[in-house]
Amino acid sequence: MNFTKLVPNIFYVDIQDGLTLFVDCLGFTISYNDLEAEHPCCVVDQDSLSVFLFQNKEYADKDRPEIRLHTNDIQEAFSKISKSHPEFLHPNLNQVTLRPWGALEFALRDRTNVCVIIQQWNSNQA
Repeated sequence: MNFTKLVPNIFYVDIQDGLTLFVDCLGFTISYNDLEAEHPCCVVDQDSLSVFLFQNKEYADKDRPEIRLHTNDIQEAFSKISKSHPEFLHPNLNQVTLRPWGALEFALRDRTNVCVIIQQWNSNQA
């Protein structure tokens, strides 16, 4: 077996909340757009990363995911996001912090409680 990519599905009551987090804040672009459909959805991409966003109240009410994005420059990511979208900084991890497991991390949380942890491992642990 050879897997090449993991693409999570994230459900929102209002898909615009997902677009605000992933497109406006994190700089993803829409690569597949079915936002005008009866059941709006889209795929957002950045580099080799993809996320499938769906508007579906039933599933959004059942699960608020937490995902991690690895970076090679967490200071740059933090600086950019904290200046452009400080409202997304998670109150429990709103600064770059060295975690007990050895990674540097900070976290984002949108108004629907989807959590994105930005993480950088040192070169020995990646």
